[in-house]
Amino acid sequence: MLSPDKACTIVPYFKVAPDKLEAFKTFATRCVEQTRAEENCLFYGFSYSGDEAHCREGYVDAAAALEHLEKIGPLLNQVLEISHPPGNPRPGRRTGQNA
Repeated sequence: MLSPDKACTIVPYFKVAPDKLEAFKTFATRCVEQTRAEENCLFYGFSYSGDEAHCREGYVDAAAALEHLEKIGPLLNQVLEISHPPGNPRPGRRTGQNA
């Protein structure tokens, strides 16, 4: 008999400026190393295509995902200083604003 699925996945994409890609990969490696110690993490890793990065992560349940986000928050903030979700403006800029 199947048991209820409580797993929670997060699949963020990041657009990275070409001159910041190596710095992003350094942050990504640090994220992987930090997350490796989380016992309720099922999988966590990054892949790259050009100037886009994709993180695929899974947790045993929503509580574990929220716990991860709390722990990774400071490092994630550094990642977001040099990247942004594809299709969204860079941090600090809004659509329609002058550059």
